[in-house]
Amino acid sequence: MRVVVLGATGKVGHLIVEQAVQRGHEVVALVRRPEVYAAPGQGTVEVREADVTQPPSFPDLSDADVVMSALGISKGDGPGTLIAGARVLAGLPVRTLSLGALGSGVSTGAGGGMYQAVMKMAIGKQLQEKADADRIVLDGGATVFHAPDLQVGGISATRRNIPLDSYPRPFLPPRVSRATVAALMLDEAEHPTHDARILVPVGKA
Repeated sequence: MRVVVLGATGKVGHLIVEQAVQRGHEVVALVRRPEVYAAPGQGTVEVREADVTQPPSFPDLSDADVVMSALGISKGDGPGTLIAGARVLAGLPVRTLSLGALGSGVSTGAGGGMYQAVMKMAIGKQLQEKADADRIVLDGGATVFHAPDLQVGGISATRRNIPLDSYPRPFLPPRVSRATVAALMLDEAEHPTHDARILVPVGKA
């Protein structure tokens, strides 16, 4: 499978690239600055320059089997980055998977009261943009992963994707490792198992 990763320099995006290579996929990493991008040591990764804020120069991705976006708001990015990325994704002629955040938009409150309070304090200014970006990619046919609080750690042996409407509201703030989220996004890319449009990645350490 030919996997294209948008946001390949981010903490989750880098793991998606690394794990996709380990699984034997052809991988294309989309980055704003190819000259400083460090691809995983094993396997071959094609690197293409891409900036979602410059749609006219965005590369042709019609050769992809799936585009996986782990695009986030980096330090120095102004508002609108996620919206710009969502518009690019929505216009692609291939299957797309996009990383979002539990507690934004339609999943507001799904992580429980304590979790939602933490989200408002930590990324309150970004919640609306995340919700708006989700709406754009969903209208474009994407599957969106509403990940809870992301942690450092390995891939969970109990990992699974749960449709948002079946996700049990937890009492304690939910967490999941970045590596597990990357693995679950790849799992869904390889073997689509849900008709649900929004999935919550879970897995105990």
